[in-house]
Amino acid sequence: MSRITLQAPRHLRGKLLVPGDKSVSHRAVMFNAIARGRARITNFLTGADCLSTIACMQALGVEIERQNDTVIVNGVGLRGLREPTDVLDCGNSGTTLRLLTGLLAGQPFFSVLTGDASLRARPQRRITEPLRSLGASIDGRANGDRAPLAVRGAPMHGGRYTLSIASAQVKSALLLAALTSDAPLRLDGQIDSRDHTERMLSAMGIDIGIGLDHITLFPPLQDAESKLIPHSLTLRVPGDPSSAAFWWVAAAIHPDAEITTTGVCLNPTRTGALDVLRAMGANLTISNETIEGSEPIGDVTVHSSELVGTRIEGDLIPRLIDEIPVLAVAAACATGETIVRDAQELRVKESDRIATVVTGLQALGVEAEDQPDGFIVSGRGGEPLRGAVLNSHGDHRLAMAWAVAALAANPETTIIGAEAVQVSYPGFWETLAMLGHDV
Repeated sequence: MSRITLQAPRHLRGKLLVPGDKSVSHRAVMFNAIARGRARITNFLTGADCLSTIACMQALGVEIERQNDTVIVNGVGLRGLREPTDVLDCGNSGTTLRLLTGLLAGQPFFSVLTGDASLRARPQRRITEPLRSLGASIDGRANGDRAPLAVRGAPMHGGRYTLSIASAQVKSALLLAALTSDAPLRLDGQIDSRDHTERMLSAMGIDIGIGLDHITLFPPLQDAESKLIPHSLTLRVPGDPSSAAFWWVAAAIHPDAEITTTGVCLNPTRTGALDVLRAMGANLTISNETIEGSEPIGDVTVHSSELVGTRIEGDLIPRLIDEIPVLAVAAACATGETIVRDAQELRVKESDRIATVVTGLQALGVEAEDQPDGFIVSGRGGEPLRGAVLNSHGDHRLAMAWAVAALAANPETTIIGAEAVQVSYPGFWETLAMLGHDV
């Protein structure tokens, strides 16, 4: 387990392209794999999670070539996947496991999906139960609540399902299963989560109707193979706002900073962190807005700011769930109290992010209180954080959040488990050095 020791820099300056969006990278490979045709994906995120998706699709018989951050996918069609000869290893990637379970539910073969110790400890009943309601045959530890998951392909049927949690992974698993169903699938309930799946499948020619309170997927014709997935989608993956958020907060809490992140995904389901930072008084601007592929993008510039506390709750939570650890660092440096509610989902991420965030903030000299569905932080205002030894607990978001906290701490901060950043941001430490920090 590696560790790194950081000291606050005199200034932070830079214009940078953050890694490709993690959610879009996963889907671009998986969805093009089941299309017909050859797709070129650029600015692909080469973190460990997305590489797990590539490895799993290759094990299912898909030819995929990768050179740096460019990936070529030679699609085999929805019925062209083949039964894997071994267990599919999803590594640490919940997205890979959950979306692939949905995709494989309607395939005419048997497969087993597993992952590392962290992923095997995460709950999966949230996908296995709704998939079973569509006809899926899935088993696993704890009655299907823990991986490994065994999927015996079965005919899927449509109908109506009410989502009880706002989860893009659950929603996407059901939509992928519905591609092989015999009737349309209507989803209602808590549908307001990331919509990359709906956008990308629609761009590939799948008929998806999106209403104010429901989503309906009409499965492609089953008797005409050429119409299963009408066409592949060549695209450039936009910058990941969940990765960019670390630099937005870094610039906002540092007394001498200006950082611009270019070409960042500005999908409305992903911009909750920007809304929170605005509410906290951050000095930020958005420029060069355009559409690339099926996603809106733009440049975000953040300057040093005087932040104030705010409330993060309700409909905001699904739009920034991955950014909450670094927003907690912003709250620690703000004036006043910040309250996070309705975020119980944080308990079942790569770590229990409520408990680990609160413990880390307390080590930094911040008053922080653990709540069942969130936490309360009393910011230190203009007073520097207290340098500390902090543990990433193998969680990439925590490792990077503590690195951002170190930019506003004295005298120095040590992060244990620094290698965790490889999951989503392999070049994080190099970028930090470029911005003005001497790692």
